Amino acid sequence: MTETQFAFPDQQKEPLNDAAHVRNAIARFNQVEDVSDAERDRAWQRILAAAKKFDVEVSERSWRELSHGGKGR
Repeated sequence: MTETQFAFPDQQKEPLNDAAHVRNAIARFNQVEDVSDAERDRAWQRILAAAKKFDVEVSERSWRELSHGGKGR
C-alpha cells in the first residue's frame, strides 16, 4: 500500500482504499493514539482527498470539529 492509502501511514492505521474505509477513518479518527497534532493535520488532508475521490461527504472542515470522545484526547 502507498502512503495515501492510510490516514496515518507511519502507523499503518485507518486505511483509505474505498468509501466505507474513509467513513470508518473519520468515525475512528479520535481513537488513534500516540500521534501529534501535526500528524493529525496531515492525516485529515489524506482523508479529505480520499473522501473526494470516493464521493464521501464530509461536513467537518477540520479534524478538530470531530467529537472528542476518543482515547487519549
